[in-house]
Amino acid sequence: MLEPERVLGEMAELGLTATELGPPGYLPTEPAHLRVLLERHGLGLVGGFLPLVLHQNPAAAVEQARTQAALLTAAGAEVLVLAAATGLGGYDERPALTDDEWQTLVRTAVQVRDIAREHGLRAVLHPHVGTHVEREPEVERFVHDSDLPLCLDTGHLLIGGTDPVTLAKRYPERIGHVHLKDVRTDLADRVRAGELGYTEAVHSGLYPPLGDGDVDVEAMVRFVHDAGYDGWYVLEQDTALDENSPPDTPKLDTARSLEYLRKITGRL
Repeated sequence: MLEPERVLGEMAELGLTATELGPPGYLPTEPAHLRVLLERHGLGLVGGFLPLVLHQNPAAAVEQARTQAALLTAAGAEVLVLAAATGLGGYDERPALTDDEWQTLVRTAVQVRDIAREHGLRAVLHPHVGTHVEREPEVERFVHDSDLPLCLDTGHLLIGGTDPVTLAKRYPERIGHVHLKDVRTDLADRVRAGELGYTEAVHSGLYPPLGDGDVDVEAMVRFVHDAGYDGWYVLEQDTALDENSPPDTPKLDTARSLEYLRKITGRL
């Protein structure tokens, strides 16, 4: 991963005004240090991604959520972005859950939501590749079994087999946060079929800049806007770098995504 100072500096140069925390532990976990770092680059804090094992040992998940919520609140954030982690490393394996484990997952997610509320935050559930809420039946089941709002991540939903535009149209009142990615469906299809690991797919360009892939980003943004969504649109330009990668690739790709999004919002 690139150094945080570099990433935040490039974000500021592109005109971005706020950020999420990124991977757990990437940015400082001490509130004062985090605020100083963000303020040095003129950035606010939207929220943070928190993958928790929700289906086992709820007490441990709740304690981690409490720690994260305290950090987010102290640093001026608004959203806790929860994901139902498997407990395994990475996002390439996903064991099946029993019905009892699923019910534990749902109950623990509610506890995390309540902790977020105590700290003045909104909690959203992020359907995410390699977690226990990934595929369309799981997304539908979670919507039915829980009242948590969803993080509408265009990339992860599409990879899991859910059309993000269709989901937004079916449950407009459940959209609590938006992550924007574009996706190459040829690679997404191979990930879904088990022919290609998620990490390898990211290395192969699974997430191109907005407008270069197969997600109808404009239709989705237009719909949630018309439905009354007034939250953040978070650009996630996920990429994987190696020693042969041009060092400015993430910045250039993010600039293209930002310009594409500005054109969309200019037409709303």
